[in-house]
Parts: sequence; structure tokens; C-alpha cells
Amino acid sequence: MKKNILTLFVYSLLLMASALLFLQCGGSAKSEEIETSETTSELLLIEKPQLTFGFIKLTDMAPLAIAKELGYFEDEGLFVTIEAQSNWKNVLDRVIDGQLDGSHMLAGQPIAAGAGFGRQAKLVTPFSMDLNGNGITVSNEVWSKMKPNVTKDDSGKPVHPITADALAPVITEYKNSGKPFKMGMVFPVSTHNYEIRYWLAAAGINPGFYTADNIQGQVDADVLLSVTPPPQMPATLEAGTIYGYCVGEPWNQQAVFKGIGVPVTTNYDIWKNNPEKVFVMTKSFVEKYPNTALAVTKALIRAGKWLDTPGNRPKAVGILSMPEYVGADSVVIANSMTGTFEFEKGDKRTMEDFNVFFRHNATYPFYSDGIWFLTQMRRWGQIPETKSEDWYHNTIKDIYRPDIWKEAAEILVEEGHLEASDIPDTDGYKAATSDFIDGTSYDGKNPIGYINSFKIGNKDEVQ
Repeated sequence: MKKNILTLFVYSLLLMASALLFLQCGGSAKSEEIETSETTSELLLIEKPQLTFGFIKLTDMAPLAIAKELGYFEDEGLFVTIEAQSNWKNVLDRVIDGQLDGSHMLAGQPIAAGAGFGRQAKLVTPFSMDLNGNGITVSNEVWSKMKPNVTKDDSGKPVHPITADALAPVITEYKNSGKPFKMGMVFPVSTHNYEIRYWLAAAGINPGFYTADNIQGQVDADVLLSVTPPPQMPATLEAGTIYGYCVGEPWNQQAVFKGIGVPVTTNYDIWKNNPEKVFVMTKSFVEKYPNTALAVTKALIRAGKWLDTPGNRPKAVGILSMPEYVGADSVVIANSMTGTFEFEKGDKRTMEDFNVFFRHNATYPFYSDGIWFLTQMRRWGQIPETKSEDWYHNTIKDIYRPDIWKEAAEILVEEGHLEASDIPDTDGYKAATSDFIDGTSYDGKNPIGYINSFKIGNKDEVQ
């Protein structure tokens, strides 16, 4: 791809305008923040260079922070502001309303918006931000009651994965004493909601159903699940409002450091290498500013690769600990971001794939990943009626945009930032897998068969 005079001229004007504006505001720029990569090839003609993105204070927002701090956005001619948001509903509303140009978002949010659950909008994701990264934590009291039900190894340490079978008698004890068993998750269409439901149901514990009359999803529930924003999880657990929760990092490790709770499993054990967050823009934004969307995707892919390059995680921890990003203590963040995870205090185990940002094709938005979320929405009643198999495939293809990802990746290969082998040879569907805590097989090309395979959950008619 050759440079041309017009694109370089436009980019020079943008740089000069940005620098002038910055100096007029009384600022001073660090040299490393305004230098562009020497390997950058022809710049895309950016339609909207000034952008504002949102995020929630979780370690899996890392690609955004890295793309900004390492200058990957600027390499693309983008001048990006990143703003922390108070909760996931606020993130969704601000993207839909145009107050944010894009955001770190729960994978289920753009899917629900396009599938008929909650606020409706046409949203797209060209980039999957990470794999894994969540855990389920219980209070010290609950853990003390669970622990006798957990298999131990020769050294006396719990054998992982720990299933919810160990929790079942504790739930019964609480209910018999007149205390409904309450647990927290971060949002109704969050991975966390579906993961904790999956973990519970795999042990025969009913996490409840959504209906038109019960939007809390607590119909027939053995465990009452409710929404708590991620940074508030440890304080809510400590207050006794909930007895456990499912959340992303660093809020499981925070419970360990504060001595108020014990993580009992991670979502790596619930579904090995499961998709977690995505980067989302409106469909209208992508259509109006296609080169901008492509440039954003390029920068984020580069950030994901940098995060999974050996030796870079300590620097990433330092960046994420900054108050404008996650803002948690670097020691807490490092506990899960550097290849380990601590369960009981002192029981720190190697877990290299707890946070994955590029390996295993983590950044590619697979249709089959999105369809899994649709199956869970149907399983628990957020999608109230039977849908045809074609509906699942057509719905997700309007939302997940691997075509944008692939175009961005191919340009990065030309620029020398990626290898051709980094681009998966795929039709958008992963091979069937049984890497779930209950061994159930999932094939994204057979969503109805998957829904009907569970003992607990809504069933679909084959159409």
C-alpha cells in the first residue's frame, strides 16, 4: 500500500490542528505521546478524528488503555478521549444516544439490543476485547460451609474446578433458616449473569427465569440474583447484602486482599476460553465513518497483541492502576493479570489463560460466540418465545462484524504489525466444544439443539 500526497497532507493538518488546540488550552505534550510509529504505512482518510470512548473500571478494558497510552490511536490519525462510566446501563445509553462514539461493553449488550430484550438499537462490534477474566466469589461464612463439601488434594488444598454441588447444601441451610440466598452479577445481559446461572444450573440449582411480570429473573429461583455494579461488589459482599457474586477483575482479587471473601471458580473453568467484553459502536456510526471504524479496530488489534506479548503485562498493570483507568492497587491487578490467580488467601495458582487479549484468536468476533449469548437469553426467558434456527444466525450477523476485523487485520499484516497466520481461516463459527464445567457440547451452528440439551431452562420447538 503506497503513501499518497493527499492522505499525508490531511494527516499533517490534523496533527497541526490538534497541537494548536492543545497549546491554546495551556497544555504541554510529552514527546512520546505525539510521536507516530515509524512503521505506519498509508493512513486511512479519517472522517472523524476526535473520538470519545467509554469503559467500566475492569482490567479487561486494557486494549483501550494500551491503544491510547502506546500511541496506537494516534498512529491511525485518531485523537481519543477515554472516559470511565458509572454502570453498564449508562454505557449502553450513552453509545446509543451518541454521547460516546464507542465503548468497552458487555458482549450481551449489543446482542440484546438487536434481539428484542431491553433497549432496542442497531449496534455492531468489530472487535472482541478478551477471553476469560471473571470469577465467582463467596463470603467467608459461605466458604466455610462449602469447604467441607470440596474434594482436597494430598496437601489439603481444594481441587479445582469447584462445582456448585458444594454450594447446594449451603443454599438449603440458608433457606431453611428463613434467609433467601442472594448473589450478585453485574447486568441482566452480562456474561457474568449467564456464567453464574450456568454454574448453578449445572449442579441442579435453579437460578430463576425471566418473565414479563418478573424482569428480575427470579421466577422459581433457588438463588436470588440481582445487579450490582462491578466496583461495588466487594463492599456489597462485606455489608452482607449478598452472599456471593460473579464479576470481572480486579474485584474478585480485591475480596481476597480485603479478607472478606474467597473466589471459588473462574469462568475459564465454567467455559474454557469464553468470550467476554466487546468494543461497540452504533451501526450508523460505522456506516457514516467507515474508515474511522476501521482505524479504531486496527489500533485495538495492535493493543491486544501487545498485551499478549511476553514481558508486557507488568507495564500493562502499571497503566491500568492509574486512576483514570481501573484505579485499583497494582498489586491487586497483578494478581490476575500476570499469569496467576489467588483463591483462598495464600492459595495462588498459575493460570496463564485467565486474561487473554490476543491468543486463541481472542480479538476476532466469532458468530458462534455471539450465538451462545442468544441461547442463554432464550434459556432463561429474556427471549420469551421460540425462534427459528435462521433467526439466531441472521440476528448475530447484523451485530458481529468480522468483515471489519479482517480488513483491519489485513492492513496490519501489510504494515508489519501482524503475521498472516494471526488471521483465522474461518466461516465465523468455531468448532463444536464441550469445554464447559458440565461437559455439555456446544455447536454454534445448532443453537436449538443446544438449548434443548439442558435439564433446567426453556425449551425450543424445532421449526
